[in-house]
Amino acid sequence: MLSFRREFSFELTSEREEIMQMVMEKLTHEMISDEIGYYKLPTSSLAHLQRLESIDTSKYEQIVIIGVGGSSLGIKAIDSILRPFTPDAKEILFFENSDPITITETLTKIDQEKALFFIISKSGSTIETTSIFKRVISTCKLDLDGEDAKRIFAITDKGSSLSEFAQHHGIHEFNIPDNVGGRFSVLSAVGVVPLQIAGYDMQTLLGGAGSFVNSFFENQEQHLLEKACYMYENSKKQSINVLFSYADCLENLTKWYVQLWGESLGKVDVNKNRVGLTPIGIIGAVDQHSFLQLVIEGPQDKSVTFINIEDFENDLSVPDISLHSIEKTNFINNQSFNTLINAQCEATAQSVIEAGVAVDKISLDKVTPQNIGAMIVYYELLTSLIGAMLRVNTYNQPGVELGKVILYKNLQK
Repeated sequence: MLSFRREFSFELTSEREEIMQMVMEKLTHEMISDEIGYYKLPTSSLAHLQRLESIDTSKYEQIVIIGVGGSSLGIKAIDSILRPFTPDAKEILFFENSDPITITETLTKIDQEKALFFIISKSGSTIETTSIFKRVISTCKLDLDGEDAKRIFAITDKGSSLSEFAQHHGIHEFNIPDNVGGRFSVLSAVGVVPLQIAGYDMQTLLGGAGSFVNSFFENQEQHLLEKACYMYENSKKQSINVLFSYADCLENLTKWYVQLWGESLGKVDVNKNRVGLTPIGIIGAVDQHSFLQLVIEGPQDKSVTFINIEDFENDLSVPDISLHSIEKTNFINNQSFNTLINAQCEATAQSVIEAGVAVDKISLDKVTPQNIGAMIVYYELLTSLIGAMLRVNTYNQPGVELGKVILYKNLQK
């Protein structure tokens, strides 16, 4: 389970209650009306798991993901978090960027006889994704009209160009709901299908997500509303939110959060004002030796969220060894690294609080599919709440689309 702790002052006033009620009504309308679809994914995506039961993928040992942004970041986050606790999970390779060196290196890792290929694009024509897919087809000599079609999966919007491609060649097709944007799509077929095939318990993960969504709409997650309200009220003077995750396996979760937060909240509001909160993701204890200095003594324009794992389920300890001239560190001998990293998290949080920085903390009792599902929707809901308070369209990305238009135009010259 997740636990939440707030270290900043928040007094509930009638004005704040009115704001929170207003945004709750907005999110409830989005959910009930099906205007926004991610709220119902924990239930609707169970149909994908049922369909997969009729597709035999047992002989394949490798998953190749071809997608960028919302089509890969969430998959990568869940994979990296759960992999240490899922020893039999299949290998997953990611093609995300147009970098020719990385593409070349990743191509050499493909086991052509044992690989399943996933091309993921909501629009169906993402230039990075389709370009890399062409390279994979060529290098792996995939026969799209032969047996290879059975090991290719297209995940896209119904009726998209990629959908038409999939139907033309008879390859597996799974659709993303029209009312679910890419960065909110990890609990759709985008994440559920490849991760289930890879060996992860996606039914349990969806259950954890669904329980948190239900709890939220039953008004049992007041802390989430209060945090959103605080961040909204302080969005100008504390315009940067730092997610400080104390576990290496959470690094890709912070990258997923950066896209979700930045692409959803950096907008022009209804009054034509530029608004938003800047996301920064860092990892403890590593970044105690780099970014922490800026947080404590730099401009007071940041809030910090700490995430830690209470039980890593690993008893690795510091050996009882005394090193000449370094005896002052002997106090840690025989203690576990689990204890050390959580003590570092707590001490760092205390130092940040004493520096006058707003802090809150999320603790996972341990890494489980339920906890990760809940964590994902926690951040999706928080994003929607703040977007509603900022009075922006949380779900579009006109700035990104402009760049795509310019790219297409320049490449066609």
